[in-house]
Amino acid sequence: QVQLVESGGGLVQAGGSLRLSCAASGRTFSSYVVAWFRQAPGKEREFLAAIAWSGGRYYADSVKGRFTISGDTAKNMAYLQMNSLKPEDTAVYYCAARRNNGGNWYERDEYDYWGQGTQVTVSS
Repeated sequence: QVQLVESGGGLVQAGGSLRLSCAASGRTFSSYVVAWFRQAPGKEREFLAAIAWSGGRYYADSVKGRFTISGDTAKNMAYLQMNSLKPEDTAVYYCAARRNNGGNWYERDEYDYWGQGTQVTVSS
């Protein structure tokens, strides 16, 4: 089992930055893919970015160049640095994890473990 806890959300003005953190316990991240998703009111949960500790990062086109995913295996932490935030980035942001055994990293249904989410609100 993997337990995930997100933090770092909040209220920020358009053009600002936030860094979200995802703390994992129960297992180490070394054999997992960790991803960030978000869900805005009335919309489906949307893939943003994923990282595998064995190598590789993958981004959704909608955030490429603005968001950066990173991780620290020693601390069992993953991060999402978000820059140039826009009001349309307002959503609940979730950290998720799955075993690194192939498949599509952007597929929500392939993730077995989820955090409780952290709210990000971008004001105009």
